[in-house]
Amino acid sequence: MPETPSIRRYDEPAGGWGALRAVGTHLIEQDIPIKGTTTLLRMNQPEGFDCPGCAWPDPKHTSSFEFCENGAKAIAWEVTTRRCTPDFFAAHSVTELAGWSDYDLEMAGRLTHPMSYDAASDRYLHVSWEEAFATIARHLTALPNPNMAEFYTSGRTSNEAAFLYQLFVREYGTNNFPDCSNMCHEATSVGLPQSIGVGKGTVLLDDFDKTDCIFIFGQNPGTNSPRMMTSLRNASRRGVPIISFNPFRERALERFQAPQVPVEMLSLTSTPISEALHQVRVGGDIAVLKGLMKVMVEEDERARADGAAAILDWDFIRGHTTGIEALAADLKATTWPDIEARSGLTRTAIEDAAHVYMRAERAIVVYGMGLTQHRHGARNVQQLANLCLLRGNIGKDGAGICPVRGHSNVQGDRTVGITEIPTPEFLARLEARFGFKPPQAHGHNVVTALDAMRRGQSRVFFAMGGNIAAAIPDWQVTHDAFRSLDLTVHVSTKLNRSHLVHGKEALILPCLGRTEIDRQAGGRQSVTVEDSMSMVHASRGMNRPASEHLKSEPAIIAGIARATLGMRSVVDWEGLVADYDQIRDAIEAVFPIFQGYNARIRVPGGFHLTSTARERIWATPSGKANFLPYDGLAEDPDPTDPDVLWLTSVRSHDQYNTTIYSMSDRYRGIFGRRDVLFVNEVEIARLGFAAGDRVDLVAASEDGIERAVRGFELVPYAFPDRSCAAYYPETNPLVPLGAYDPMSFTPSYKGIPIRIRPARPAGEAF
Repeated sequence: MPETPSIRRYDEPAGGWGALRAVGTHLIEQDIPIKGTTTLLRMNQPEGFDCPGCAWPDPKHTSSFEFCENGAKAIAWEVTTRRCTPDFFAAHSVTELAGWSDYDLEMAGRLTHPMSYDAASDRYLHVSWEEAFATIARHLTALPNPNMAEFYTSGRTSNEAAFLYQLFVREYGTNNFPDCSNMCHEATSVGLPQSIGVGKGTVLLDDFDKTDCIFIFGQNPGTNSPRMMTSLRNASRRGVPIISFNPFRERALERFQAPQVPVEMLSLTSTPISEALHQVRVGGDIAVLKGLMKVMVEEDERARADGAAAILDWDFIRGHTTGIEALAADLKATTWPDIEARSGLTRTAIEDAAHVYMRAERAIVVYGMGLTQHRHGARNVQQLANLCLLRGNIGKDGAGICPVRGHSNVQGDRTVGITEIPTPEFLARLEARFGFKPPQAHGHNVVTALDAMRRGQSRVFFAMGGNIAAAIPDWQVTHDAFRSLDLTVHVSTKLNRSHLVHGKEALILPCLGRTEIDRQAGGRQSVTVEDSMSMVHASRGMNRPASEHLKSEPAIIAGIARATLGMRSVVDWEGLVADYDQIRDAIEAVFPIFQGYNARIRVPGGFHLTSTARERIWATPSGKANFLPYDGLAEDPDPTDPDVLWLTSVRSHDQYNTTIYSMSDRYRGIFGRRDVLFVNEVEIARLGFAAGDRVDLVAASEDGIERAVRGFELVPYAFPDRSCAAYYPETNPLVPLGAYDPMSFTPSYKGIPIRIRPARPAGEAF
């Protein structure tokens, strides 16, 4: 049952008994205490299935309990006994369902049948798979230009499904691949290659056992990748300093109680995680990074002038990098008053952190979407790379840069071809393997796809998983764009908001979940995924499918391809879907990095996709790693307007991306509700409000469009000045479609200038 709304102090550590209670509660709520427990024991095991949640890697030697609290919630969500059948849709119109909360929509249960929207009754009606495929084919073949269709991908899609998807879409004739990566770590994919030649991290899980210090920027591991806490706990207990930079004092960054360690559980003790936790102002990360590097560069200059040991790794810098002179000049020109004002930290705090980093022979720099989802996200990532390069912390054991990706295969999808900007080399290999000429022109990302839809230049939208209508910015503009389309199609496991923000015709296609047996003509199949550290391994479902009418994602793609392309297709869709080994052979032919694919995934733990940067081979035009200075510090609220605050959107602890597992967020003391705005007491008083007041959040945009979310309660919270926070995706309507990083097109969900106003009735102008 939903918890009674309240706000109360929560003092327990991350993990621990609170996590175990939460797991039990969610298994019972979905009526699967026995089946759910049995399923969890197979998750992240060599012969089991990969967690459908986060992309944190598995250890070489797994224990019996290789799952975390949020992974268990994802399993409860998928394995639930609840079913969303045609009878459910007959009982509820789309207009009615649009008024339900996201939590209530997904609690309707697993989708069981293909459904088609009927405008006359405002309901989804059951259709056969053949009818659904024919509808999609009719719309796609009627388009005068293939570029008028958009093909979205979620990070839960396996390597096999993603490869078939891009194969079909390119044979159809477009590179329009708006992808969930565009909204999270695209700043990594764009920023890092310019710095070190690859758009992925350079560390392995073993490096956490060898490092001398860990710096964490804009990442909340206790909620977004809880299995990471094992590595952080082990490092802390062997004396490794962990320094964190985050606007929130996230509980997991403070202390953690390991549920798998009986001594901690029974003694009610916990392990401190961060030696220092610096609450940086929202949008102030570049200022912090430039401050850290300024300390290092200037102290190195003094040390060398005095004949002392150098602070920077000059052998590495001279042998492997370019651009150090420009970076040093920029840092010298950056003043401490500006750094302190923009970061919200004192010079002393930054100097202390820099000295910890300077003393470490080997350092790992971890970051999450707190750095990437800004108007300068790619620049943030490049400054992190600069920090690593100054001390040679890329390409040696126990060191490196570590972007923490979100969904379980968001990185793998990119590796096997889900990209709107394919390289000529990749397209040539695709043509050589399959015999058709792929389109060469770059396609749409999420932002440009939404803009094309808004302008009427795209007419069909197909989504392979995800909940894009909730995930995208600027709902007032973008939801209208979806409703103007001729057809929207969603491959899904559960009902969500995107099914209710639909085109003139709409289809819901139910697919197998990660935990379910996938049986094709060639027998039982496995799929593969790539984790955050480029480890590729197999995933094999164990449970009976939720409905006999479900199809696997590869089978759905093949069915659509056959219906749409017909006899002109040169691809053996039936053969590929009958035996996924054939898909993996094709991936290996197109991407040589997967050499020996089928044999290597049969080895427990899988295999690592080699990172050139980890080997200190720099795949950049210069042939070296590049120091890339940034002329500035960050965006900042208008200093002449004291009413403007910088809002960051956050996940609750009972949430994964847009999936809401409950309305609570226990680590922050929020229970049974999500309509809150976290602001410090000084800011609340300065703006003329009191704790508990209801306010409306109004975007400080200047394009003439009123963007607001209403009726949020002010919650006093230790938070930096001129900053505030509220839950994602509820605050996405405040982000203008044009508010994105110009390098990566990542929307600025973590940096939204707003004003707060006394709450007004809906419909009343501001």
